[in-house]
Amino acid sequence: MDSGYQAIYDGWKADPELFWSKAAQSIDWFTPYDRVFEPDSGAYGRWFAGATTNTCYNCLDRHVERGRATQPAIICDSPITGTQKTYSYGELLTEVQALAGVLQDHGIGKGDRVIIYMPMIAEAIMAMLACARLGAIHSVVFGGFAGHELATRIDDATPKMIIAASCGIEPNRIVPYKPMLDEAISLSVHKPEKCLLLQREQHRAEMIDGRDVDMARAMDASRIAARDIACTPVKAEDPLYILYTSGTTGQPKGVVRDNGGHMVALHWSMKAIYDINPGEVFWAASDVGWVVGHSYIVYGPLLNGNTTIVYEGKPVGTPDAGAFWRVISEHRVAALFTAPTAFRAIKKDDPKGQFIGKYDLSGFRTLFLAGERADPDTIVWARDKLGVPVIDHWWQTETGWTIAGNPVGLGMLPVKLGSPTVAMPGYDIRVLDDAGHPVARGQLGNIVIKLPLPPGCLPTLWNADQRFHEAYLAEFPGYYKTADAGYIDEDDYLFIMARTDDIINVAGHRLSTGGMEEVISYHPDVAECAVIGIADDLKGQVPLGLVVLNSGVERSVQEIEADIVKLVRDQIGPVAAFKLALAVSRLPKTRSGKILRATVQKIADGQSWKMPATIDDPAVLDEIGEALSARGLKKPDWSA
Repeated sequence: MDSGYQAIYDGWKADPELFWSKAAQSIDWFTPYDRVFEPDSGAYGRWFAGATTNTCYNCLDRHVERGRATQPAIICDSPITGTQKTYSYGELLTEVQALAGVLQDHGIGKGDRVIIYMPMIAEAIMAMLACARLGAIHSVVFGGFAGHELATRIDDATPKMIIAASCGIEPNRIVPYKPMLDEAISLSVHKPEKCLLLQREQHRAEMIDGRDVDMARAMDASRIAARDIACTPVKAEDPLYILYTSGTTGQPKGVVRDNGGHMVALHWSMKAIYDINPGEVFWAASDVGWVVGHSYIVYGPLLNGNTTIVYEGKPVGTPDAGAFWRVISEHRVAALFTAPTAFRAIKKDDPKGQFIGKYDLSGFRTLFLAGERADPDTIVWARDKLGVPVIDHWWQTETGWTIAGNPVGLGMLPVKLGSPTVAMPGYDIRVLDDAGHPVARGQLGNIVIKLPLPPGCLPTLWNADQRFHEAYLAEFPGYYKTADAGYIDEDDYLFIMARTDDIINVAGHRLSTGGMEEVISYHPDVAECAVIGIADDLKGQVPLGLVVLNSGVERSVQEIEADIVKLVRDQIGPVAAFKLALAVSRLPKTRSGKILRATVQKIADGQSWKMPATIDDPAVLDEIGEALSARGLKKPDWSA
């Protein structure tokens, strides 16, 4: 396929303001911008200065006004509760107006912060859009975060209101949210004025008089009143939301997203990168608590006039490894975006892909993977079993959309396994050594982006401009530090090998754990793996490979571990000093599927560590500790 990518990328580089002014024509502005880019504003400049707009208007009102009122906007599919519900654009607008009326009645207006603490239900999306409609700034906190973690976000964002659900529902348990919410408010210095609570029938919560408001009843009354809640004009540079990326210790890091540049970038990406046309069904199998949920469950698809899926389920176990294929078949999904870990889970339970043939996937065109490094073995398995292109792409919470990818809508480029392909327009990617000097092609280094960042990326951190500068801009002046390590090859393809923290130093050699994981993942008995560097008195660090085996493996664990050691030594060489492979039943992960390598490393090295706020199942860390101890790989915990 011929690709128009290079001409478009070169056009952006020649005249960035012209490129983004053309992209901005897809957005409805209440008043036009004075300048496409204002270089003297903010930390590195601001996009579309002087313009006013409203994100909710662009997501809902304009589509209803222009003929999409009856088209499905969101399809809520919950195999956990056994329910499905569809909202058209017109119906979703009615619900959002009703909720915006409730917020307005409780004093929420432009610039106020509202924390949203909800599971994967329609009301979470309605809450985000209702805030946007009023010019309020929402901060979605992943449902089920413990009280302390929620409290740190309350104190940083200082919300006037919290919108919550009574519970989340996992495949085998109910997770009551209200006790954690009450604990958070008791711990926080800042006290929100009101809590708007959605009572789910699976678990109803106790209400606190004077503070808690029943969300469903309040929305019913507002809906009957049928007030027209107009969209509040906001500046393009005004914040749309705050999304916290860390904060298990100390002050959390609140990524700010503006209104104008965010809409321009996301709308451009829906066609150029994902090749999705208005009216088609797009599914990002993530959670609204993460950046993927913000960008590609809610805002990107709705800006583009698509139907988006809100899925309350898992890739396996709800009820089986065919869960994703059922959703794609029933709802005629054109493209799926998910994390590689989801496909590793599916491959582990159904290595032959037998569930795939049970469903009609004839309307399914493309699978997109992001959120962590996509190992080649998972990509090949998905491509061969599904018979569709499998596209890896790379971006971060901070950027909000793709830094490097394969722009399907511009014409696909050849796939190189292990690479998210090439830089997207807006991103001038460089690889530097620790002193800030460019490295040679193919040489591992620090991946940075030449300033300014494009529209859609964070302009700063919430109430922390200096911290933003120190965290992202100070180490490599003139560049944004991604904190990822990798290299660029002779064809300008980017390879992300590890977080810079995951580059290990073995006897003076800087080695990528990602490179070792790539080799291990090719072993036919391995479902997924993680390589960490553990302390060694002689070499400084040595690599340890933790591996989860496929279901139904008949060979002995010791035999497979020996195979893996030989495989790495054959492929990477003795310099890797790879002698330790350890089979475990599962790996510790965040709820978004990222493997908690740093925590495992601290456990192995006997260092003090804190339970990660985002961990999916804390019991896994005990299992890992026991497995390490049984093999003599765990140092004493001197802090205990």
